[in-house]
Amino acid sequence: MLKTKTWKLWDNGKINKEETKLLRRKADDVPIPLDENSRKDIKFLIDSFLARDDALGLAAPQIGISKRIVVFKNKKLDEREAAKDEKSYDILINPRITQLRGDRDKMTEGCLSCPDVSVEVTRYKEIKVKAYDREGRKINKRYTGYLARVVQHELDHLDGKLIVDHEGSIFVPKEKHEFFEKLFK
Repeated sequence: MLKTKTWKLWDNGKINKEETKLLRRKADDVPIPLDENSRKDIKFLIDSFLARDDALGLAAPQIGISKRIVVFKNKKLDEREAAKDEKSYDILINPRITQLRGDRDKMTEGCLSCPDVSVEVTRYKEIKVKAYDREGRKINKRYTGYLARVVQHELDHLDGKLIVDHEGSIFVPKEKHEFFEKLFK
């Protein structure tokens, strides 16, 4: 089974400077029509995601690829199991939110790239997105409820934005309080 390294801002009480640099930069557009390298990056991201049971989504920068590609579960969001087939996840290439609708709500989110913390994040309950699918065809998608939150979280990664950049409360484990207190000052 594929075990891909997840890039993180910090690990074991130390800042990861190289990984932080990539996670904090705006990811590059994927060329359309898709070239061979892009197809390899897309496949690698999907395979990396399918090998996990601890993530609702994964953005290319989280595995060291600074490209505008995300993949996320589209069903069984409350179950801790890996997506199984193409119908259980969506992939968006060069996604752009075209509409934010409805009320916003606040929930606590975690992130593979920000281990050991959770943050209260306010997000829209409904979004519309323009993107390309894994074959390079234009698509328009509408996401609502919790799935809209997941998509917004993953798209943040493409602009170098992480949960710790949101204005909500940050929750840290007591045993790591000293490290995070220094980090977030």
